[in-house]
Amino acid sequence: MRKALKLFIVLVSFLLIDELRLQAAPPMTALTIEVRTLGGSPVERAGVVVQFVRGRAKLKLGKKIRKTWEMRTNQEGLAKIPPIPQGQIRIQVIAKGYQTFGQVFDVDEPEKTIEVKLNPPQSQYSAHQ
Repeated sequence: MRKALKLFIVLVSFLLIDELRLQAAPPMTALTIEVRTLGGSPVERAGVVVQFVRGRAKLKLGKKIRKTWEMRTNQEGLAKIPPIPQGQIRIQVIAKGYQTFGQVFDVDEPEKTIEVKLNPPQSQYSAHQ
C-alpha cells in the first residue's frame, strides 16, 4: 500500500511539474517577412536575418528555443520564420542592388506579416567633386 502511495505521489508531482513548464512557455509568433521594392515588386533571394531581442516580460529562454534565423526570400519575396518568442525582434534584409534594411519591431500576435520596402542604392558622395 505504501509503495502505491509513493508511486502516486511521484506521478502527480511529475504531472504538476510538466504543467508548470507548459504554463511558463513564452508566447510565440509565426512570422512572414514580405520583401518588396518601392514599386511593389517582390525581391527574391534577399538575405533575411531575424533575431529575438527582448520579451514583453522577463523571459528565461532555454537552449531549445531558437532566437536567430537566417534565410532567403522565395520568388514571391516571402521568408517564413517558424514560431519565435513574442516581444521585440530585429529584422535585417540585404539584397543585391538595394540599400540594407534594419529595424526593431514589437510582435505580440500568434501570426504576423511584416512588409519591408527596400530603397534603391544612393549615389556615392565625394568631397572631391
